[in-house]
Amino acid sequence: MKSTLRPSVAALVVSAVALALTACGGSSGGGSADKEITVAFAGAVNAPKEDVATYAVAKDQGFLDATLKVKTINADGSSAAIQAVTSRSADITAADMGSILAAREKGVPIKAIGGLVQNWPWRIAVKPDSPIRSGADLKGKKIGVISLASGSAPYARAFAKDAGLDGQKDIDLLPVGIGTPAASALNSGKVDALALYTAPYAAIENSGTKLRYLPNGAAFQGIRSLTFAAREDTIKEKKEELTLYLRAAYQGLLFSSVQPEGAMRIGFKTFPAMLSGQTVEQRLAADTKVLNSFLDSATPAQGEPESFSNWGAIGDAEWQKTMAYTRAAGQITKDIPVSDVWDPSLLAGANQFDAAQVIAKAKAYAPA
Repeated sequence: MKSTLRPSVAALVVSAVALALTACGGSSGGGSADKEITVAFAGAVNAPKEDVATYAVAKDQGFLDATLKVKTINADGSSAAIQAVTSRSADITAADMGSILAAREKGVPIKAIGGLVQNWPWRIAVKPDSPIRSGADLKGKKIGVISLASGSAPYARAFAKDAGLDGQKDIDLLPVGIGTPAASALNSGKVDALALYTAPYAAIENSGTKLRYLPNGAAFQGIRSLTFAAREDTIKEKKEELTLYLRAAYQGLLFSSVQPEGAMRIGFKTFPAMLSGQTVEQRLAADTKVLNSFLDSATPAQGEPESFSNWGAIGDAEWQKTMAYTRAAGQITKDIPVSDVWDPSLLAGANQFDAAQVIAKAKAYAPA
């Protein structure tokens, strides 16, 4: 189940002016809901990542409490998702940790409330026959990033700095997007390398483009990426709703790690636009591969699902590594006290579920 590629999700950091919210979800479960929550996905469209694993599966499999009404919206990147939470257009989002820290430094009253992506998802990729073999070889080269406002830009600069280069002067960053445009930019020689995360790379490889990945240095180990976050006052006002959502999300993640193909089928049912006019069978294998790449970044690197526990926890060492990376990448100017940006008080309640039952349900899953 575990992939050797560790480049997920995902989370892109884009300008707050790019905020583009689109309603795309309804209520969870049956019965009359007396509690409501709005979730913002940090992607303009739904994709085989946290949208599927933490929401679609949770809704379809009954992990969402029947009294909790859940609405989902889409935001064009982590910065936009955080703005949605800040403006109360949404109550919770899974956003890039760098964006959360940057917002907090600017005085935005937002806190991380539970981890999601726990294995660093970003990687530098080149064509298999490229003469680039290490970070030092990137000097004077063009690196394709999703956008200059995305998380791939600070990552590319941090990677160059870790290799002894000047991240501002020694490399040239070019926006190439993801998917076909990014693959075309690399194949045509417009860029010499790409700085993307798991899901886009999986999609590119699905299309037939072969890639070789440069190893991340030790400085990138233990850094947190996509993380659940909410406003401070929302954490107090909607403690029960947020706890119920986190509990359902982590059950959905566990189910998906055991049954990724079934989770992808559920994703297509919940978000039919992901099919892009094709049938489930036409897309299933390729999109399950993309989902698996996200799951590899969002679940422990070692062990099997039966051993997974303590969902959402972020340790002190991980906070310090994440803070150091975010500062080195230029997203924050100084360390932020962890207590100012981290509220783990909901995690005890979020972990109150029977993992064995979730695993058994996943193993027994059969499409309708």
